Parts: sequence; structure tokens; C-alpha cells
Amino acid sequence: MTGRLHEALLAQAQACEALGSSLTANLLNLLAERLTPNSPLTARLFNWPGDMGPSADSVPLRFAGALNALRMLGRCGLEDAYENYAADPDALWLAVERALTEEAPFISTFIDSPPQTNEVRRSAVLIAVSHWLTKRFKLPMNVFEIGASAGLNLMWDKFALYLGETVYGDDDSPVRLAPEWTGPFPPRSDLRILDRRGVDLSPIDVQNPLDRLRLKSYIWPDQFERVALTEAAIRLCDVSVEQGDAVEWLNASLQTTCGTLTMVYSTVAWQYLPADAQERGRSIIETVGRAATAESPLAWFQMEADGQSGSAGLTLRIWPGELRFKMGRVDFHGRWVKWTPPV
Repeated sequence: MTGRLHEALLAQAQACEALGSSLTANLLNLLAERLTPNSPLTARLFNWPGDMGPSADSVPLRFAGALNALRMLGRCGLEDAYENYAADPDALWLAVERALTEEAPFISTFIDSPPQTNEVRRSAVLIAVSHWLTKRFKLPMNVFEIGASAGLNLMWDKFALYLGETVYGDDDSPVRLAPEWTGPFPPRSDLRILDRRGVDLSPIDVQNPLDRLRLKSYIWPDQFERVALTEAAIRLCDVSVEQGDAVEWLNASLQTTCGTLTMVYSTVAWQYLPADAQERGRSIIETVGRAATAESPLAWFQMEADGQSGSAGLTLRIWPGELRFKMGRVDFHGRWVKWTPPV
């Protein structure tokens, strides 16, 4: 196989290997080697419009997620094939071929939507920046999440972040985050969330078994800690994510409130908005920001890919004052954080 899909599969395989999933890396490398456009489904993959890669539509992750969902459903012999992927790649390929034939409608529908990992370890940086902001403004918070998926990362104040001997959040929380941390620890503050809202084009309802399947299918099956953390976060989740276009939602919903710090944020979600939507969303946030006051400040925090391989940039904008800060970098799955807030 050559061409755009081949390159996207190899790039995602390299990323999966770097992020600790040999199984998914092997699967994607196998697809890059053997997949051909010999059916309507595979032809759709080969002829995907736009950028297929990890920083855009993430077609390889969509496909891998569909196969993992079928594995969890016990279909096409994928469970056994995944367990023996290293010793018997031919058996893995036969299971994939069977899935492409027998489950083509399922896979085609599954890949219509972008990946929704809702990786809860990303909440480590949300906890850190929220304590930093609370220390600065000494106000309770309203939070707005773009691309909230199932809403797990809207619940970050119910998680526990362990940095050395310091615990941020609920020490009894079943969701315990302990990334490798470089840089100063954030200040501990009297953090309070008054209201939390999130939006997604295809929100996941964790009370719905099929939605839970989709959410968990994007967690690579050889990463058992991630699976356990996600299951623990699902048990805590008591928020409903609104369905809608992120930009229209921002335009209708985002506002500041006197006596409250408003934070809008995204974690590897902004990249899925088309360029024109990103520009409109930016304009809406900036317009709300220009009306912010010391009694009703606005913060915009992003954990997003920025072209540097292997990690996401952490950026923060604050109004009033039109302040811009680079807060550091983070592994895409939150395994490590390089925290560099302004002094």
C-alpha cells in the first residue's frame, strides 16, 4: 500500500508505540502493509477527503477503534487474534479481513465520528491550571468544555492529583492521577466549581451500554491502567454533555458572571474543528474576553497538538488584559507534564 492512508497508518503506529501500545502499533503497521481498496469500505478509507493523519481526522484511530469495539463484542475472532498478535500476525490479519467483510456496516458507521478517547489522565493539567487560576483570582469557577465527549474531563475536581507528597482534590477518589511532573507544583487553593457545561457533536452517554462501548473502544486494549481509570471515572460521572456544534454553542452559551471566574477549555479537541470554525470560535471567545472585568474574568486554556512531535502544548489566555501564557507541555495521554507557568 502506498499513498495518504499508508502514511497516516504508519504515523499513527509510530505514535502508538511511543505512547506504550505495541498491540495497536502492530495492528496499524499490518494494515499499512496489507490493506487494499478492494471493497466499498476500504475504498472509503483510501479516498477519505481531507487530512487523514493524527493531527486532523485521525482515520487510523477511527478504524482501530471500530476493530477494538468488535473485539469487545466478541466478534470475528478478534479477541484471540489480539491476544496472540505478536506471535501470529497472519491470524490477526485474517480476523481483520473477516471484520471488513462481515462487519462493514458497523465499521463504516463507527468511523463517521472522530475519536473520543476522553483520556482522564489529561485532567492532571486541568487540575493544575485551575488551582493556578484560583490562586490568582480567588474566585469560584464556571467551566465550559469544547469536545467534552462523555464529560469525564468535566469531572476533574472529583479526581485526585498526586504530586510528591501533595494531593490536589479528593484523596479518596477512585481516579488517582500521578504523572511524571517536571517544574514547580501548582499552588493549592480553595477551588470551587459552581457550574460545568460541555458540548460535543456526538456526546457519549455513559449510562448507555453502546455509548460506553464506543468510549472504551478508543482505549488501546493492552493499556490496562487506562481502562481501569476510565471505568472509575465513568462511575463518578454525573454530568450530561450537550449535543451541538461547538462554535454555535459558544456563541449561545459562553458568558462571564460577576464574582465568578469563567474557564473555557479543550483537550485535544480543537484540532477537529475545521479551520473556519476555529477562527469563528476564537473570535467569539475573544469578544467575550474583551468584555471581561476583574470581577468577571475569562480564561481560555488549551491542551492541543501544535506541531511538536510526541506532546501537546499548554496555552492559557486571560482577560481582562489580553494576557497570553505558555504553561508547558504534556504527553498526549497525560503520562508526564512539563509545567512552566509564568513566575
